Amino acid sequence: MKLNNIIKAIESLAPLSLQEKYDNSGLIVGSSKMEITKAIISFDVTERVIEEAISLGANLIISHHPIIFGGIKKLNYGNYVERVVMQAIKNDIALYAAHTNLDNVIEGTNRILADKLELDNLEVLQGVDNQLFKLVVFVPSSHLEQVKTAIFEAGAGHIGNYDQCSYSTNGEGSFRALNGANPYVGTHNKQHIESEYRLETIFPSHIKGNVLQAMINAHPYEEVAYDIYSLEKKNKYIGAGVIGKLKNEISEKEFLIKLKDITQAKCIRHTKLRNKTVKKVAICGGSGAFLIKNAIHSDADIYITGDVKYHEFFDAEDKMIIADIGHYESEQFTTKLLYDFIKEKFPTFAVQISDINTNPINYL
Repeated sequence: MKLNNIIKAIESLAPLSLQEKYDNSGLIVGSSKMEITKAIISFDVTERVIEEAISLGANLIISHHPIIFGGIKKLNYGNYVERVVMQAIKNDIALYAAHTNLDNVIEGTNRILADKLELDNLEVLQGVDNQLFKLVVFVPSSHLEQVKTAIFEAGAGHIGNYDQCSYSTNGEGSFRALNGANPYVGTHNKQHIESEYRLETIFPSHIKGNVLQAMINAHPYEEVAYDIYSLEKKNKYIGAGVIGKLKNEISEKEFLIKLKDITQAKCIRHTKLRNKTVKKVAICGGSGAFLIKNAIHSDADIYITGDVKYHEFFDAEDKMIIADIGHYESEQFTTKLLYDFIKEKFPTFAVQISDINTNPINYL
């Protein structure tokens, strides 16, 4: 299996364009042209994970957290980051990370915990602006279905739980082919009238290149007439965190016990109980204190995240419960998500989840 094929599959789920500015997702060590014989999936990349990969004969490690966040000026085994990178290079092991780009899609990091909690009507907690565009293209009647199929296959036309969404109106287009042109219909230096459809659909910004290329390849005209409009409407499925509803309301204590059982958290740090039921639940795996206000504004009854500082607990202001279950605990299911996704895309490819628990935090 070429590494590039695996990367393309992962980035179809979590495009690199969706990662945060501080992040370093993507291929960190190795060449996309490498032939991959076996892969392991881990939460972090540590020296023990490298040793595990070597013992299993795996030459690719796919992790959630990237081993390199900042710049490295030296590679002399001075710390665990340098040692991991050197060991990976020495043993020809590629390192790939899907981090905040996977956090920022609704089918990503937070999805499995939301599913385990049986949340319905899932939306992102903080949508991203300028992520949706409308495409308008003028197509001759003979090629309408061909162009529609091409742009749908490229990912355009998704609205919530619907796909292949479009609108088309019939009309007449006119043009005159000048000398040097190679017109599909009409003759040089004479105005031509053609029955055409105005085809409209939407797409998220991160697939713009693929959609336009598919449209151009499927369109018969030498010069394709099209317009792209930025939409003010936020994409409910791209952004940080998720929020959804329980099928049935339960007590706060009952919910916290269920949460602890599902995540196997050693402890849950939380704000005081409000003696109310839990119906609406917000989640942000990892360090999610930056979304506390979003969770409040979304009328969440409880907000599940990790790495909440002492003073940040006060921000709940008795409007909801903040439940800090731990960074690792809130994102631990990412490895299963990546494993299931890759096995679905490549059923015969050798991949397994690492047996190494990389959580650096222990509880007495």
